Amino acid sequence: MPTFAYVARDATGGTRKATVDAENESAVARILREQGLVVSNIRKVKDSKAEANKDVIVTKKKAGGGFGRVKLADLSVFCRQFSTMIDAGVGLVRCLSVLGEQTPNVKLRRIILDIQQEVESGSTLSRAMAKHPRVFNNLFIGLVRAGEVGGVLEEALQRLASFLEKDLELRRKVKAAMTYPTIVMVVAIAIVIGLVTLILPKFLDLFLELGMKAEEMPAMTRFMMNFSNFLTAGFPMRQVIFAIVFFVLLTAWKAFTRTKPGKRVYDTFKLKAPVFGKLNHKIALARFSRTLGTLMVSGVPILQALETVAGTVDNDIIGDAILEARARIREGDRIGDPLQKSKMFPPMVVQMVSIGEESGALDQMLEKIAEFYEAEVDTALSSLTSAIEPVMIVFLGFSVGFIVISMFLPLVSIINNLSGEGGDSGGED
Repeated sequence: MPTFAYVARDATGGTRKATVDAENESAVARILREQGLVVSNIRKVKDSKAEANKDVIVTKKKAGGGFGRVKLADLSVFCRQFSTMIDAGVGLVRCLSVLGEQTPNVKLRRIILDIQQEVESGSTLSRAMAKHPRVFNNLFIGLVRAGEVGGVLEEALQRLASFLEKDLELRRKVKAAMTYPTIVMVVAIAIVIGLVTLILPKFLDLFLELGMKAEEMPAMTRFMMNFSNFLTAGFPMRQVIFAIVFFVLLTAWKAFTRTKPGKRVYDTFKLKAPVFGKLNHKIALARFSRTLGTLMVSGVPILQALETVAGTVDNDIIGDAILEARARIREGDRIGDPLQKSKMFPPMVVQMVSIGEESGALDQMLEKIAEFYEAEVDTALSSLTSAIEPVMIVFLGFSVGFIVISMFLPLVSIINNLSGEGGDSGGED
């Protein structure tokens, strides 16, 4: 099939230069018009099918995804810079070229190169991004497609960048709140294991050398002795076996949570877990409101927006409730009624959504709900951190104190025995 080079203008006024395979120039013009492009020039460049196939093979080799992963922060910067250049009138292909050169993430750089080549070949930006679902989720694709259709790609990218920045900020707050308790817990466990496996055995050997039998030791000491023997016996084979078993169980659990039933079990646990259940529920509600509000203000239809939100809320239980609401809305119901019947959304959320739907300001109401629950998450994290810190410190103090007392109780018994023997000897004299 012949290959044609074309020059066209997109909806933003930028110039697009690329090549496309078609039967003739009329077919090329029809393809470009369907993509919303205004054709400036079309010319035939080659007929060789073998050369075209060769170019495709080379393109695929160069555009490999690579290793590593694309972080949320990288995507946020990508969207912000992309929207700025589009708003400044830079052509789409030129934007992708510049972004590909300056991004520090190797995997993202290769993906941008692949997207650039797809766009040059006549594909739309959203369709090219959809070929990388692990990096660009349904929310990303939906907003970009809405921006392309409405001719406001820069606004869609700006909204997407703002959404990613807020989502990233929420994730950072959660991680920051959990960092200190996690460090304290790791240090406490390391100290306990060190005392039990290194220090306690030396004291136990000392007690045995002084003539104290194991059955004569206090109950606390016998407990710590048995625990120490459990950790140190069979070194290193038993420890290696324990490590392998732990790794296998962890891998099996991760594999189980990737299945549909396993994911539902895990998501149910996250919503009903003590202390953390309410926090996870608030995070999911904040993400639901923020995502749906962003899609609505970008002009995405409500049914498509709800389908996208169900996949990005990161909880199958709430996602199923959203899909059920979507099915009811398709049958003519209002959005608030099915959300209320799902019992996954508090009355305040249902009422504000209903008011927003009646007043035609649903996107604004969703923005207010998102801000409210993000503030609730901040408050919950602060309270949780304040409560966990003293609990961890008390746990560390209790563990170390228990070990120390269990080591010194036999010494007290030995000293008392020696004192008693000394007194008896003095009486005999």
